[in-house]
Amino acid sequence: MIWNINPVLFHIGGLEIRYYGVFFALSLYCAYILARHMAKKKNLSIEAHDNLAVYLIIGLVVGARLGHIFFYESDYYLSNPAEILKVWKGGLASHGAAIGTLLAYGLFLLKNKGLKVFDFADIIAVVAVFPIAFVRMGNFFNSEIYGRVTEVPWAVTFARIDDLPRHPSQLYEFSMGVILFAILYTLWVKTNKKRKPGFFLGLLFAIYFSMRFIVEFFKEYPLHENFFNLTTGQILSLPFILFGLLILLKKRHENHR
Repeated sequence: MIWNINPVLFHIGGLEIRYYGVFFALSLYCAYILARHMAKKKNLSIEAHDNLAVYLIIGLVVGARLGHIFFYESDYYLSNPAEILKVWKGGLASHGAAIGTLLAYGLFLLKNKGLKVFDFADIIAVVAVFPIAFVRMGNFFNSEIYGRVTEVPWAVTFARIDDLPRHPSQLYEFSMGVILFAILYTLWVKTNKKRKPGFFLGLLFAIYFSMRFIVEFFKEYPLHENFFNLTTGQILSLPFILFGLLILLKKRHENHR
């Protein structure tokens, strides 16, 4: 398959509307709508939910941007600080988004002391899969974060990059997000009342970042020789996997107790 689509969907005057931006906005909208529905099911305050959504969106965007700057292109941005705010040129990192979202949730809890730590955490974990999946589809339309050269039958040639067949790693991660959502939401619907608060948060981190670790083997990213030839994404995924497993072990212990 040869992929050569224009990443710009249409123009409004001098403003470019890109597929990436549409997918990103759609992911946030879907996450908000489903989270609101889930909050009602748990008899949580809708006002608190709506206030939390503002915190999380800001934390996600700022965290994703800073994550890309510090984890992937720190030298470039330190030399060109004026480029930091130019988010329309691209540059968001999922690991930074995870950190920013967690910090935003922590700040929200500090300002709303009547809420328990895990009141909204499991809901956030389930709906977080929307940006995880949709953003990768945006990457696909941008012909970025592509995979390594391969001869597999489903290889994609990104004509805007070169004429080599590559792993469509963006589609791997999109599919990964769809599978993860099916797992998390099905479990939430069927077993939410039986689970200890925090279970879905731990499950998200454990499964998503494990899958992310595997997908990184197919990406066209430089390897770190001093870290077992792993990519930056794989190295950053390890503490998140550990964090998720620790939460799951803690919840298992609470269930036995």
